[in-house]
Amino acid sequence: MKSFIPQGYKSTLNLHDTQYAIGALKRIFEDRLAGELSLQRVSAPLFVSPDTGINDDLNGIERAVCFDVPYTGKDAVVVHSLAKWKRLALWRYGFRPGEGLYTDMNAIRRDEELDNLHSVYVDQWDWEKVIFREQRTVEYLKDTVRKICFAIYVAHNDLKGMFPEIDTQIPIEPYFITSEELEAKYPDLDRKARENAITKEHGLVFLMKIGVPLKDGKPHDGRAPDYDDWQLNGDILYWCDLLGCALEISSMGIRVDEAAMERQLAAANALDRKSLYFHDLLLKGVLPYTIGGGIGQSRLCMLLLGKAHVGEVQSSIWDKETIELCEAAGVELL
Repeated sequence: MKSFIPQGYKSTLNLHDTQYAIGALKRIFEDRLAGELSLQRVSAPLFVSPDTGINDDLNGIERAVCFDVPYTGKDAVVVHSLAKWKRLALWRYGFRPGEGLYTDMNAIRRDEELDNLHSVYVDQWDWEKVIFREQRTVEYLKDTVRKICFAIYVAHNDLKGMFPEIDTQIPIEPYFITSEELEAKYPDLDRKARENAITKEHGLVFLMKIGVPLKDGKPHDGRAPDYDDWQLNGDILYWCDLLGCALEISSMGIRVDEAAMERQLAAANALDRKSLYFHDLLLKGVLPYTIGGGIGQSRLCMLLLGKAHVGEVQSSIWDKETIELCEAAGVELL
């Protein structure tokens, strides 16, 4: 999908107020999220060593940005996400069950297609929380999703109190459905069309079991085999009426235990990873059981501020066609 601007679209806020609103929203939501999930802010790396197995390989085809660090004699790669690093940090920092961390994650995804929702620059809140083994359940997952959606809802209301001209509306209660149930409900639609159909119907959806093979042997969407448990994960989707599509705000889940790691590495033909630092610690039972995810900062700003293009809420690099399209429509890219 290439960028497009809806007919008659005009930003509710000017550039100055947009910048103020973005800053306010990030502060408000961070505090609300930390309170709902008992999270503590920490510092996180922008890049890691490629031989540790810490970086997220996403769908396995995205190329990490790599550079050499001369004084170490080693290479470093810019993180795709902090999914594995966070679990290591919880262990190293001595977090206990019920406690968690969150951080700003900034990344460069050089192979990302550019459109209204995608940029080569990624910014999100990465969070992770220690749980007891017996909390590795669908109900605990759902309860956590509800808390995140409530934090978004309250932050949105606070923002509208500061900027009454903002007229966006969002639901508070998510609708839960698995990828298998979604396939059964819309067997004649492709995967993205299914997401759009269910999210348009309910406004706010948590689509579960991402990574589990469907009838054609492929998952609803790609998910790395070594952090989320494919039976206990999902995506938070909001309906964006302005763009006429589902907007994925968060990918999250209860993380793999030893058995799930073995099972999913085998399914992904990636058993060679077992000797890597992160994977070895996990399979030995050293790392804590956790739940975690990422929440897109620019995506959330787009949704709550009623913006048509992600370039209106983040600074990035765009192709000539997108720049010309936005200039013609009076859309100001940062």
